[in-house]
Amino acid sequence: MNSRPEPIYAIAQLGHAELLTPRPEESVAFFTEVYGLTLVGEDPGRAHLRAWNDDVLTSLTLTGAPEAGLGHVAWRATSPQALERRVAALEKHGVEGAWHDGDFGHGKAYRYTGVGGHVQEVYFETEKYVPPPGEAPALPNQPQRFAPKGAAAARIDHINLLVPDVVEASRFQQEALGFKLRERLVPAGGDEVGAWLSVMTKAHDLALTKEPAPTTGRLHHLAYAVPETSDVIRAADVFLENDVFIEFGPAKHSRTQGFFLYVYEPGGNRVEVFTGGIHIFAPDFETVTWDAESKGRGTAWGLGVPESFHTHATPPFGGASA
Repeated sequence: MNSRPEPIYAIAQLGHAELLTPRPEESVAFFTEVYGLTLVGEDPGRAHLRAWNDDVLTSLTLTGAPEAGLGHVAWRATSPQALERRVAALEKHGVEGAWHDGDFGHGKAYRYTGVGGHVQEVYFETEKYVPPPGEAPALPNQPQRFAPKGAAAARIDHINLLVPDVVEASRFQQEALGFKLRERLVPAGGDEVGAWLSVMTKAHDLALTKEPAPTTGRLHHLAYAVPETSDVIRAADVFLENDVFIEFGPAKHSRTQGFFLYVYEPGGNRVEVFTGGIHIFAPDFETVTWDAESKGRGTAWGLGVPESFHTHATPPFGGASA
């Protein structure tokens, strides 16, 4: 008899994220003028933005705060019924969360602290983006008129969270929310230090990376996707022209096989421009376990990984920041 548990398809997508920034005005300017998002709303201390190919009203909130970091990350359920089932599963796993009535762009949500110390929420009701008069796209299957600015980030793609115990955090996301473990990194003779999980067919919606410091709740990076590899290369030129420090890339990941570029926004959070990545359609896909970097290379084509990629996270620990 096959003992494989039945897959859970109750979470549809990474819905939105909230980043904290000690330099809110500069962060808003970066994300709109350089990264290429659109400002769609503001309330005291917060700015709400979207990418041109997001079908929802907003996918990113920037909140002024003393330190950079993740405010919360939100997962959208596939239906109201799926939302209720996932909340029941979370509470069965010992989560003590609470419902709230909603926020800018979405309805009621269940907010909780996940394994690893990050504030997360699940929700279903969301406000779709409606272009203002004169801004309707030429093609009706596009949510917004394509008028590229800066790096022209197209849609929210994935998030990477640092966690003290990758196995525990990964198991929680799988059992409580239905994430599928696609790839994992377990160095020979060591503990698991990385896990890449998705909710539907993407290479990953969530990456979990071993936290190097004695702390919890830190962000490694938030990623938006662009359509083509050439868009990532163009983004590098955009960052160069705007005096934005490029930490890593452009290059190709070994795991996920996505093409990438990493920079820091003015508040200190790491953000990625990403494209490609494998897509998984088989319901019985077997998790790929890596015991080392491919042939000793940190990336698919051999580009070395900078030390800051393993040490910089937000909020900085003990005042240390790259």
